[in-house]
Amino acid sequence: MGLFDLTGKVALITGSTKGIGKAIAKQMAASGASVVVSSRNQDACDEVAAEIQAAGGNAFAKACNINYKEQLQALVDNTISHFGRIDILVVNAALNPFYGKSQDIPDEAFDKIMSSNIGSAHRLCQMVLPGMAENGGGAAIIVSSIAGLKGSDVLGAYGISKAADMQIARNLAVEWGPSNIRVNCIAPGLIRTDFARALWENPETYKQTVSKYPLRRIGEPDEIAGAAIYLASDAGSFTTGQTIVVDGGGTITG
Repeated sequence: MGLFDLTGKVALITGSTKGIGKAIAKQMAASGASVVVSSRNQDACDEVAAEIQAAGGNAFAKACNINYKEQLQALVDNTISHFGRIDILVVNAALNPFYGKSQDIPDEAFDKIMSSNIGSAHRLCQMVLPGMAENGGGAAIIVSSIAGLKGSDVLGAYGISKAADMQIARNLAVEWGPSNIRVNCIAPGLIRTDFARALWENPETYKQTVSKYPLRRIGEPDEIAGAAIYLASDAGSFTTGQTIVVDGGGTITG
């Protein structure tokens, strides 16, 4: 068995019908894990699960809106009913309904960002980690962002929520480490996803952004999936409470 082999593991991945989440689901399945594909749209979940199955992987599709605790619980319960356990939790789903100065953000948008991005990570870990402990351990991975490491005049509230992800990982790593559960974050830089389209589709914005990246390009979703597999596998068995920055070097030069 190789260090990056996930054979026999069950991975629950939120926000996994496109972008980074989809890449993580597909690559974890390719590494041997049984994966649960989830987003708000059941048809989209079914489509991605079918893609994984067609490639020889094992996937189960279950829609979930992360804004509702009862739907999060149903997602966890259905995963355990279907696969019997959860070994890997990837908290990827997040939202950002506002792009602009913190001074101008409506209360409703601010509260939604905090409740969805921070609240869903907290609640999912509450729901999943005790079962992991009973099964002898596991790995939780929260997809954060370099927005949680840098100041911004357009992503203020989102950045706060992503910084909170990193602290959640540190807290839970301390709390659950004795139960052989590792909790980490990945902080992507600019990745070619629909979520970040506003930052890479505009040629001028793209040029300005990548000019500060040592690799002079944005990242691809599979390049984040690689970090997730490291953190979920035996390769990352002594890594916990950390935030792994995968950003083409953007934060070291910005």
